[in-house]
Amino acid sequence: MIRSNLLADLPGIAHGFFTRDGGVSEGLYASLNVGLGSKDARDAVIENRARVARALGVEDRALAMPYQVHSPDVVVVEDPWPHGEGPHADAVVTGRSGLAVGVATADCGPILFADRGGRAVGAAHAGWKGAIGGVIEATVAAMEGLGARRSDIVAVLGPTISAAAYEVGPEFVARFLAEAPDHARFFVPSARAGHAMFDLPAFIMLRLAEASVGRAENLALCTYSDEDRFFSYRRTTHREEPDYGRLVSAIALTAARRSGASGRLDRHADLG
Repeated sequence: MIRSNLLADLPGIAHGFFTRDGGVSEGLYASLNVGLGSKDARDAVIENRARVARALGVEDRALAMPYQVHSPDVVVVEDPWPHGEGPHADAVVTGRSGLAVGVATADCGPILFADRGGRAVGAAHAGWKGAIGGVIEATVAAMEGLGARRSDIVAVLGPTISAAAYEVGPEFVARFLAEAPDHARFFVPSARAGHAMFDLPAFIMLRLAEASVGRAENLALCTYSDEDRFFSYRRTTHREEPDYGRLVSAIALTAARRSGASGRLDRHADLG
């Protein structure tokens, strides 16, 4: 897995932007595919998810991932749910230790959030629909509801398709310009007439800045161009392959967490 120094420096937090390596899946899905929506063997996907949980120091069943629908919706997680039975949402947050929250991606932007006071962590799936629709702002607000301070939130964008690989049509551009004319800066003309290359990572970083998080970082890793490490929906589409795997990015509160303005330590019962 890939780690961010910003998040790694925070005590009591485990996180990882997992690559496609280290799992049991085969063929197109080799090897750490966590996508239950793929045509991969279900037992392999569940084992892969268990490996992610173990890598973060939580129980196999304690990885909560939503059923993603490209929405701005966020779920506050108190207890994990059975694999594949998560609520329809595109972000998950928790203030409970011993529980990991994560999202699956294969070109869209995975964002991991942590409050420096240890009050809450979160994970958001930010494709263009979610990013423009408000999933980032909703995630920050949900963490505030758990006691986090906006100015103490650290947010890190993991492996995402880069502008060099993300060509879009005129209707796509028009939608962004209709929201704000200065969104034109996220597009450059492509080789095809009427089309453009869209900088999704830069747009996500703008939305994080506008959400006034304390610190934000882009790991600047492209899913499309780095086949050895990442799955990519768009790469699969261009090759006319029948299916693709999904990456996972996840974060957990692993120890005592700070709570309230007094900064006292508040231990939660584990999930056992």
